[in-house]
Amino acid sequence: MSKLWLRLPVRSGVRLATAIVALSCGTLAASASAQQPPLGNAREGKIIGYTCLGCHGIKGYRNAYPDYNVPRLRGQSPQYLYDALKEYRSGARAYPTMHLQALSLDPQQMRDVAAYLAGKPVTAGPVPASRMPAQAAVCASCHGSNGIGVAPMYPTLAGQHESYLIRALREYQSGYRKNPIMNAMAASLSATDIRIVAAYFSRLRPGLHTVPRPLFKWTVKK
Repeated sequence: MSKLWLRLPVRSGVRLATAIVALSCGTLAASASAQQPPLGNAREGKIIGYTCLGCHGIKGYRNAYPDYNVPRLRGQSPQYLYDALKEYRSGARAYPTMHLQALSLDPQQMRDVAAYLAGKPVTAGPVPASRMPAQAAVCASCHGSNGIGVAPMYPTLAGQHESYLIRALREYQSGYRKNPIMNAMAASLSATDIRIVAAYFSRLRPGLHTVPRPLFKWTVKK
């Protein structure tokens, strides 16, 4: 084993992480495929989750500090949104506003809100490998070369705000967000790698977009 490590190139950390993440994603996706996704009532979710649109229903809306775009949710996997709410509730994702929002919801209400915010999930064909930067290969194992999660438990990244993706990866690196697979994957990326990965997935189309507000159409001017 020691001789093998001595022969590994400088970028071996990323390659090793790619192999580990690919194996983990494949195993978890196979397990998830045997389970039914959480059933949510989008009509109920529209009523319960109306306050979510105060941030996620405004195009270009940004978190005040630290400064980054709040994520686009329409087109996302409802399973992933449900799982994210559970993580905010448990503290696996440390964000006070979202923690309080999640605490106010029971499991069925979280499923309903997730179904409403997600709407119709994004679909797209594969992206040729030649178009994908090497730094994104480790991400494609779970999130697809086209930025669409390979299983409902994995989030779609296509069209997501670049600044949000950068922030999320940095939080996984620091342990601010707790997820064994993502913590290990993010640890293999340099600051430059993170910017390249975020730029690639944010520009993919079709992709995520802002949840439409039923009564108002506000846009933050750049």
